[in-house]
Amino acid sequence: MNATKPPIPARMKGLNRAEICDVNFQEFVRDWNGSESPRRDGRALARDSHDAILDGSALDARGFRELFESQLISRHLDLMARVLRVQNKVFYTIGSSGHEGNAMVARLTRHTDPAFLHYRSGGFMAERFRKLPGTDGKKLDPIMDSALSFAASKDDPASGGRHKVWGSKPLWVLPQTSTIASHLPKAFGTAIAIEQGRRIGHALPIPEDSIAICSFGDASSNHATAQTAFNAAAWTAYQKLPAPVLFVCEDNGIGISVKTPDGWVGRNFRDRPDLDYFAADGLDLAAGYGDVQRAVEHCRRTRRPTFLHLRTTRIMGHAGTDFEIEWRSIEELVAVEATDPLLRSAAIALESGLMSKDEVLALYEDTRRKCFAAAEDADRRPRLSSLQEVMAPLAPYTPAKVKAEAERSDFAERRLAAFGGEARLPEKQAPRHLAIQINNALHDLFCKYPEALLFGEDVAQKGGVYTVTKGLHKAFGNRRVFNTLLDETVILGLAQGYANMGMLPLPEIQYLAYFHNACDQIRGEAASLQFFSNGQYRNPMVMRIASLGYQRGFGGHFHNDNSITALRDIPGLVVGCPSRGDDAATMLRTLAALAKVDGRVCALLEPIALYMTKDLYEAGDGGWMTEYPSPEQAMTLGEGRVYGEGDDLVVFTFGNGVPMSLRAVRTLEKKHGWKTRVVDLRWLVPLNEDFIREQAAGAKRILIVDEGRRSAGVGEGIITAVVEGGFGARPFRRVVGADTFTPLAGAAFLVIPSEEEIVAAAETLV
Repeated sequence: MNATKPPIPARMKGLNRAEICDVNFQEFVRDWNGSESPRRDGRALARDSHDAILDGSALDARGFRELFESQLISRHLDLMARVLRVQNKVFYTIGSSGHEGNAMVARLTRHTDPAFLHYRSGGFMAERFRKLPGTDGKKLDPIMDSALSFAASKDDPASGGRHKVWGSKPLWVLPQTSTIASHLPKAFGTAIAIEQGRRIGHALPIPEDSIAICSFGDASSNHATAQTAFNAAAWTAYQKLPAPVLFVCEDNGIGISVKTPDGWVGRNFRDRPDLDYFAADGLDLAAGYGDVQRAVEHCRRTRRPTFLHLRTTRIMGHAGTDFEIEWRSIEELVAVEATDPLLRSAAIALESGLMSKDEVLALYEDTRRKCFAAAEDADRRPRLSSLQEVMAPLAPYTPAKVKAEAERSDFAERRLAAFGGEARLPEKQAPRHLAIQINNALHDLFCKYPEALLFGEDVAQKGGVYTVTKGLHKAFGNRRVFNTLLDETVILGLAQGYANMGMLPLPEIQYLAYFHNACDQIRGEAASLQFFSNGQYRNPMVMRIASLGYQRGFGGHFHNDNSITALRDIPGLVVGCPSRGDDAATMLRTLAALAKVDGRVCALLEPIALYMTKDLYEAGDGGWMTEYPSPEQAMTLGEGRVYGEGDDLVVFTFGNGVPMSLRAVRTLEKKHGWKTRVVDLRWLVPLNEDFIREQAAGAKRILIVDEGRRSAGVGEGIITAVVEGGFGARPFRRVVGADTFTPLAGAAFLVIPSEEEIVAAAETLV
């Protein structure tokens, strides 16, 4: 633009900057004088539709025209949202204005390149819609689809009215709500999964040369979750392993109200080893197109992680409620608004002669009309009106299909090869302890599912810290069983990526305390995907976590973490906790079936202290070893195990609490002659409240043994089920861990339940 004469009138007053930007564009075009805004580099623009729009650029006239239209769609969706929000016809106003240049990324990539998008991606979405003419005879319409999403309509094809998310099943845009770059690990994981599928002979749902795309803001690039993705991508490339992920940093220089220091993003990423850096001007289609193209082609050709630093700006504020004029000087606002990329695109159209002033304005107003018409139509569509509708895609469960899949045992030949013959099958062996039976069950799952992958820290050659995965690497090779870098966020990002590509990931988190480092990858990303995509996408996985306490003083808190609360608070997650080997095997089969059939995100909490436990009452009795259940046996979701038939005392527990409670009730039976029952819940999320009430119905006394913490633990859920079932008047007590971190050595047993406490608590129930 002409440095001496700003193309935009300096509007020094006005709270509604969206309206001002709208008027600015119209006046800029209406007042256009070719001499007022010459090319900055002095080169002529092409006028023939088959020629490049700028000498040396790959962008031709047709491409420019379509990109310009996509930019206008994005802008008018923003303007429409600001106007109709005050009428309660639109419920989301975080806009894409200033970021419309991301349409170039959409044009230069394929609709089969999985995309995980920043919320300022209106231009990208509008352009990607051009990649497919339609499905089932229905024309794809970015304006209508976006309007339905803004209006929270049930007809919204992305989320079904649950959130404003950019998403499209046919266009491989996976809906997600990340605003702080928490989607980068799963984008990296998806890139790895594209290559992994080829290595294990798995048929991918997309072409083998696809790349994964993720976009984010300059402020988000500083987030720990983003940094872990960059590090993992570079770590992978350093080892000459393919990682075709395109990181698109849309740098507008500000995060809500906090400015990014000038030059920081370039300085931080330009010279990072094994993260290939490209920069492009997202404010100028002609100038930026070739650079974007080079970045995309580099990523696809080299299969290396690529960082595209896309210059953008942010006009009209962060969202409709962000009145920048209250905290930003008017001179600064005017200067920012002068860099509006739509002004540059209009100038290109006019300079090149591709469009006249009247044509530009007509297209601008026609796009406005379409956006408002779509919004009015969307407002008339039904919205979610019941809790059942809201929750429908969150936690699908088809019991008959899950049962059939869990009990499916049509892999006998692969079992014989894996275990070394009929005589060595695990069900032919003597009873064994928990760790061995989990290991046997994992071997079976790998025989059953050729697409299964097991990965984590130390799980391959070493066989895990507790040797639970011993032999899997040797039996199935390093393409299916492999170590990762020490980063739980990346482990769970990989799991999501493999799930996106149709594989069955079995990630291991080495200790429960380590899960909390990466909890949001499950809470905010994996478990939410079915909800926010209305069931179109899913993240099936079985996450194994060595968990809980009672390790005889070893390791303190980080190796004896008894906090299950974070897992219980994740909507849609399934959590099982076996206390013995046969239960672990049948539970694993059901968890895998839940993942395969219903796309569920599952977690198996493996009590570390019971891994090697063989005895129950006395040393050498072998009472806690079990036979291995044959492959056609599985455990129903929610099914508990009951020890005993008495009603004098009913003990509800799980995990380490089961053998402890069995020993305690034997003492009570001998001392008081009580007839008892110990109820092993086995499934912690969701709790089977009907089962709990059934077991409480005839109880004279109820004791709850919860090795977790007093606050917000499983015990509170059991109490709620008992009381709401009408049995709150029965004498009951809770034996539970203290609200503290676990100390080292013998002090650990001061804060978690003991057998003596169980006996003492039961004796107070008179």
